[in-house]
Amino acid sequence: MMTDQALPLASVTPLAGASAATPNLFELLAPEMAATEAVMQDFLSSRLPLLALISDHLLSAGGKRLRPLIACAAAALSPQGVTSQARSVGAAIEFIHTATLLHDDVVDESAKRRGKDAANLVWGNKAALLTGDFLFSQAFALIVDTELTQAAQVIARAAGRIAEGEVFQLTLKNTVISEADYFQIIGAKTAALFSAAAAAGAIAGGADAQMQKNLYTFGENFGLCFQIIDDLLDYKGDPDRLGKNTGDDFREGKVTLPVIYAFENADETERKFWRDSISDPDLRDEGRFKQALFYLQKHQSLEKGLQKARHYQELALAALVALPDSPVKTALSDFCQTSLNRAA
Repeated sequence: MMTDQALPLASVTPLAGASAATPNLFELLAPEMAATEAVMQDFLSSRLPLLALISDHLLSAGGKRLRPLIACAAAALSPQGVTSQARSVGAAIEFIHTATLLHDDVVDESAKRRGKDAANLVWGNKAALLTGDFLFSQAFALIVDTELTQAAQVIARAAGRIAEGEVFQLTLKNTVISEADYFQIIGAKTAALFSAAAAAGAIAGGADAQMQKNLYTFGENFGLCFQIIDDLLDYKGDPDRLGKNTGDDFREGKVTLPVIYAFENADETERKFWRDSISDPDLRDEGRFKQALFYLQKHQSLEKGLQKARHYQELALAALVALPDSPVKTALSDFCQTSLNRAA
């Protein structure tokens, strides 16, 4: 049941670099996002306070709520607008996203998440995993309550795709992966939920099949662009703006697109550096991180990654062209461009 009072959105922050010249997507959809937040808070209630405590630990830790924002935007572009069903879709999507972060942190043995101690570090792996399961259950309870069978199918497929991506990534741990492997992973772990949010939001807003397809395509390509930029920022971003340290991917032995590009063009000495760094945690100190930055600059890996992100941004924007013009469409287009500008 949804509460009548919308909760404050202090934890929801626009992307860095957003323009204040015109209303941005966060501003246009602020009432809808506040109502979605209220749905989330209502469904966090549990007879076991620990579940609510761990869930809130991550949900209140400064997340941008990008996936429910995309769901609400898709619904707003559709004939019926942002219905209560669309808000439930957005809340369910955010629960799934948060559940995957909890599970990710256990698998990766992470110490930090959104600037806070990771839940697995505070309460232990078992509690973090079980809380992730709780959030999954709440997500699907929300979806079932909407009685939108098609939206449920879209979200269920996305959840399965995410799990497959996690397992695939685990099988490639401590190895230099290919560009194709990288896109299979981020397609599953990031783009799947953005595309599901867009398509399910459109379904909840009464969109026809073509509009659903266009918005799904937007979400898929936006998700790919967004993840590439995130991976680039780990090597060139401002820690104060990112809310995390640069170099975390290197220290965790994660192989992302800039590393793949550097490896492809490396000589044998450089390739040995990358193989050793990825396979041995003891070989990921600050000195080797600076060496990694040198190799990335030498082979223009960050610039190549930005070009690839721009390609997916263009595909995302192209998917919006056929949609009816509106302030939300303009803001969604600007939002997509802002994502790329974070690393430009």
